Amino acid sequence: MTTPRLEVGQPAPAFTLPDADGTPTSLQDLLAEHGRVLVYVYPAAMTPGCTTETVDFENALQQLRDAGMGVVGVSPDAPEKLARFRDKYGITFPLLSDPDKTMLTEWGAFGEKKNYGKTVMGVIRSTFVVESDGTISMARYNVRAKGHVAMVAKLLGVELPEPQPAEG
Repeated sequence: MTTPRLEVGQPAPAFTLPDADGTPTSLQDLLAEHGRVLVYVYPAAMTPGCTTETVDFENALQQLRDAGMGVVGVSPDAPEKLARFRDKYGITFPLLSDPDKTMLTEWGAFGEKKNYGKTVMGVIRSTFVVESDGTISMARYNVRAKGHVAMVAKLLGVELPEPQPAEG
């Protein structure tokens, strides 16, 4: 069973999901606040790939905001886990919880995927850009966590600062 995928030019399906504090947050609210919204979907907080991707988005947040874009992450994790994730890594943008995977399915980000050569049902790491009129202007599926934010920034024409080498 293949999950239908969103395509550029389609309207983004509306959603309202609880954030890490349990506060309902809608796509409409995010668009009203930021104009354009980058929505990324990740399988699970506190895992290596998802941590890398989320921290990279946090590090690029100012440049993305300067380009008129908000950022929001969505996973099936419970708000309590998202709060621990946010606090541990100093994430300042919303992390939303979709435990029943309704939004993830509507956005084509939950379904069959390959995992170590086997076909399984799961969260498909994906990134979308929603324009102020609610249409999709970017839809990327099966993205890799490492280097993903830099690739998205390049596609959007957003210049990121050079990464700083780790201390030590």
